[in-house]
Amino acid sequence: MLPAHPAAAGNKTGPLSPEPRPRVLPHAGRNLPLRVGTRGSPLALWQTRHFLQKILHFCPVLRMAEAFDEHVIATSGDRIQDRRLADIGGKGLFAKEIHEALLDGRIDFAVHSLKDLETEMPPGIVLACTLKREDARDVLLPGPGCGALDPADPLGSLPAGTLLGTASLRRQSQVLHARPDLRVTMIRGNVQSRLGKLAAGEVDATMLALAGLKRLEIVPEGMVILDPEAMVPAAGQGIVGVTVREGDTELRQLLAAIENPEARAVSRAERALLSALDGSCRTPIGGHAKLLPDGRLRLTGLVARPDGSFLLKRSVHGDARDAERLGDALGQELRLDSPADLFT
Repeated sequence: MLPAHPAAAGNKTGPLSPEPRPRVLPHAGRNLPLRVGTRGSPLALWQTRHFLQKILHFCPVLRMAEAFDEHVIATSGDRIQDRRLADIGGKGLFAKEIHEALLDGRIDFAVHSLKDLETEMPPGIVLACTLKREDARDVLLPGPGCGALDPADPLGSLPAGTLLGTASLRRQSQVLHARPDLRVTMIRGNVQSRLGKLAAGEVDATMLALAGLKRLEIVPEGMVILDPEAMVPAAGQGIVGVTVREGDTELRQLLAAIENPEARAVSRAERALLSALDGSCRTPIGGHAKLLPDGRLRLTGLVARPDGSFLLKRSVHGDARDAERLGDALGQELRLDSPADLFT
């Protein structure tokens, strides 16, 4: 279920004005409302409205000032549904048009699933805020003819030859490494469309991020949550990130005030790992960081071949204040001990 739309935010779902602005005024020099960019899927809209609720709660005067307008932007990743992201340019296609709208002034900030953001932002754009992480784990969903899964060994309980639908090379590689007898086919789309394909029998089973299901309050029948050590999540999975123009110092200060410290630490570790591996968009990479009760950070990283014939997974522990250094070090170690052709 989508959060109630914040009272102060408008909703502009039509196309944005195509005229670029040659010079974008600093935040303090522009009139309200500020314009927030988002993709148009139900999950993306939930995330954007959740973020607006957070910022309006932190600064109630903005609600009275009618401070925000919501703008839906169609991205290349949303429009092209018949090919893997790896074949058309990678996950950055979910942000390309949003970045462009931010840089030319059509929007003032943008809300993203952090796992869809490049590790290196385009010049002039910064990641200004990360919100509290939802559950980062993946789930395995059986179709009508697949039978019940064993929660103690969900992948092992899939029948031989099961057709698993996923567009994620990270998920595919880990599944095939554990169960080379399974078959994998590509399915893409938002949460609802992928669940529809499963119900229609187009695939025998599929995998989704638990965070999206929780946010949309969807509990599919028969789903089993996968241990993040057995199925390493994507870097940034379950975290909402907010981007702004680098020069918008007042807006950056406002966003920094609502950032979640734990999300900041784990996302920095995971994104540093990803950056150090610097794999091509066809390289399966997983990264999952967690703060431990003693205040240290544990980071697990994974690199593999898409067919599962090679998989390397390692973990490190360290001071959470050194999150980026830990991520970089683990990434360099995994890269050094993996076949060089994985990164070309």
